[in-house]
Amino acid sequence: MTSAQAIKEIQKNFDINSIFAQHILRYTKGKVVPTQIQNIIDEKPKPFVKWVGGKRQLLKQFRLMELYPPEKFNTKTNIYFEPFVGGGAVFFDLLPEKAVLSDLNSELVTTFNVIKNDVEALIHLLRKYKYEKEYFLKIRAQNPEKLSDVNIASRFLYLNRTCFNGMYRVNSKGGFNVPFGKYSNPLICDENNLKKVSKSLKNVEIKRQDYKEVLKKAKKSDFIYFDPPYFPVSKTASFTNYTKEAFLEKEQIELRDTFLELHKRGCFVMLSNSDTPFINEIYSGIKGVKVTQVQAGRMINSDSSKRGKITEVLVTNY
Repeated sequence: MTSAQAIKEIQKNFDINSIFAQHILRYTKGKVVPTQIQNIIDEKPKPFVKWVGGKRQLLKQFRLMELYPPEKFNTKTNIYFEPFVGGGAVFFDLLPEKAVLSDLNSELVTTFNVIKNDVEALIHLLRKYKYEKEYFLKIRAQNPEKLSDVNIASRFLYLNRTCFNGMYRVNSKGGFNVPFGKYSNPLICDENNLKKVSKSLKNVEIKRQDYKEVLKKAKKSDFIYFDPPYFPVSKTASFTNYTKEAFLEKEQIELRDTFLELHKRGCFVMLSNSDTPFINEIYSGIKGVKVTQVQAGRMINSDSSKRGKITEVLVTNY
């Protein structure tokens, strides 16, 4: 059996993506041993934060539609970039050998780096947090600019695990303003997964930087996934306040232009966004670029009857 055949067999039998299948084959030194493969899959890290709009629920659909990952992306020679990393669902699904993750959310980036470099200290702090409303408000009121990195990370994870629906939203001054959430027993310190995440990040570059910086490093056949703040489907339907900066028509067009520059360079590029006339218009009619509708779940709405399936678009150039 050739390596290509082995990868396809692992993909099919274990319902995983081709890049992670390559990782498994290298780890097992070319041997397809079902029990060993299942153990590797069971030990795979998962996103450590709840993130509104996270792509974990959609990845199987992307694979079945043959939209992800790009078949010709070589994890040995090329780099995976994920600006707007958020919860990092795609990174944790792929677990590529070489990756650059970035975001403008400084607390999120700090948290990634603390998990990477000082996970034991983070776990030690998280064990001390309490699930109480007054305590939550006290922690929320802290100014992260006055905290150490490990305290920024522990606060960030605590608020994410205990706030309403795991939302991340800031006001115009950049202050976190999501209310207390009501849960039966929230898992504030997922020690086992945090250790797995830490191990997976050891050779990963994690930066606070604008997505346009990708252009300076990305080369032909690198893979870039953009999951930006979505363009609002209506004037009242935006949950994209992950940073205090807006991301509307001007910013979306600038991102489209970056997509096209990477496309011309020969990179593999994938982008998610809302299924709106504006987004469809700016990505349509471009040679080599495909816009595909996908079904997604809308989980955030004050009216539970309005939660459910909606369409999004996945833009690809491969």
